[in-house]
Amino acid sequence: MKLLKNLLIFALTLFFTLNLYAENNISLIDKASASGIVFYWDSLSQTGILEKAGHQLTFRIEDPLMMLDSSALVIVDPPSMENGVVKVSSDFLSTAEQYFKESEDGNGFKIGAILIDPGHGGKDPGAAGNFKVNGKNIKVQEKDVVLTIGKSLSEKLKAAYPSKQILMTRSTDVFLKLAERTDIANSVKLAPNEAIIYVSIHANASLDKKSSGYEVWYLSPGYRRTVLDKSQTEEDKSLFPILNSMMEEEYTAESILIAKFIMDGLAPQIGKDSKARGIKAEEWFVVKNSKMPSVLIEVGFVTNQKEALNLNDSAYLNRISTGIYNGISAFVTHFERSRGFTSKND
Repeated sequence: MKLLKNLLIFALTLFFTLNLYAENNISLIDKASASGIVFYWDSLSQTGILEKAGHQLTFRIEDPLMMLDSSALVIVDPPSMENGVVKVSSDFLSTAEQYFKESEDGNGFKIGAILIDPGHGGKDPGAAGNFKVNGKNIKVQEKDVVLTIGKSLSEKLKAAYPSKQILMTRSTDVFLKLAERTDIANSVKLAPNEAIIYVSIHANASLDKKSSGYEVWYLSPGYRRTVLDKSQTEEDKSLFPILNSMMEEEYTAESILIAKFIMDGLAPQIGKDSKARGIKAEEWFVVKNSKMPSVLIEVGFVTNQKEALNLNDSAYLNRISTGIYNGISAFVTHFERSRGFTSKND
C-alpha cells in the first residue's frame, strides 16, 4: 500500500512537472525587453535576475522559488532552458510583472517625473559640423542629434516606469526659449511624496577640431536661487533663507549624483568611441532657474569629424540613450531605496 502511494505521488509530481514545462513557451529575454525589464543572466550558476524600477527578482533554472528583493520567496512555475534560451510560463511572467507594479505603486518617497530637454530646435540649430566624406556633403546639427537621443531615451523610460511621468520639453523640431523650458519643468504637478529630475541633452562644438568626448554638467553651488515656495514658511519668515539653502544643497548633491550615474552609464556604451571628459560645474548652466535636481549632458563634438559621423549614426545615438537611461535608472534606484535621502558622499 505504501509503495502504491509513493508511486502515485511520483506520477502526480511527474505529471504536474511535465505540464509546467509544457507551458514554458515564452522567451524571457524577449518579453523582459518589451516590458522595460532588465534581464541579467549567469550561465555558470544558471541564475537570472530581473530588475525594474529599483526592484530585483532572482530565479534559477528548474527551481520553483523566486526571491523578491532579497527579502521574500514566492513559488512560481520553474523556468527552463531550451537551446540556450530561458523559457518561462505566463504565470511566471504575471508574478514578476505584478510584483514590479505593486512595488512601484508603493507609498515611499520616489521620483514621480523625469523631464527630458533636447536642446535648441526649430530656428535654432545649435552647434553644427559640415564634412565631405567620399564626395558627399554631410551636415550634422545639434538640434537633430539631441532630439533623436531624447526620443529614444523617453521610450526606454516609459517602458521601464509606466507609472511615472516621462516628459519632454520638445518632441519635434520646434524652438523654445530657455525660460519656456524652465517654466515647463517648474509647472509639473507632483504628489506630496514625489520628486522630479531634469535632464538636458546637448552636443558640443570647438574651434579645435580635435576636441572630442562627452561630459555632464550641474549647476555650481555658487549660483544662488530660490527653490522653495515662500508660502511654506509663512508662520516664521526667518526660516525661509535657512530652508531654501538646505534645499539648494540637496539639489546640488542629487545633481552631482545623477551626473555620476550618467557618466558611469555612458562609459560602457560609448567609452571605446569617445572619451569621458568628466563631471563639471558652472553658474551659467542652461537650467539654472529650475527648482529641482538637474544635469546637462554634452554627448560629443559635432565639430570633430570622427565624432560627428558617429553622432550622425542612429545605432550610436541609441547607445548614448541607453547609457543615459542606465544612469538615470541607477539614480532612481538609489533615490527610492534610500527613501529620498541623498548624501554628497554617495
